[in-house]
Amino acid sequence: RERHLAKPKSTVIVDDAYLRESIVNPSAKMVKGYQKHEAGMPVYAGVLSESQIESIILFIKSLR
Repeated sequence: RERHLAKPKSTVIVDDAYLRESIVNPSAKMVKGYQKHEAGMPVYAGVLSESQIESIILFIKSLR
């Protein structure tokens, strides 16, 4: 899927790399319409292991 971003103003494909970045730094790419709000999720960089991040990504992908 594609998402339209507010900052930077662009379009991004929601793939593994985007999901990973959103987990470790949720405010890096804010989806249009949500930029006036906090990301609502803490930064998990350095908190989750790589295997935990991979597990979260696999879970998110299973929700399709």
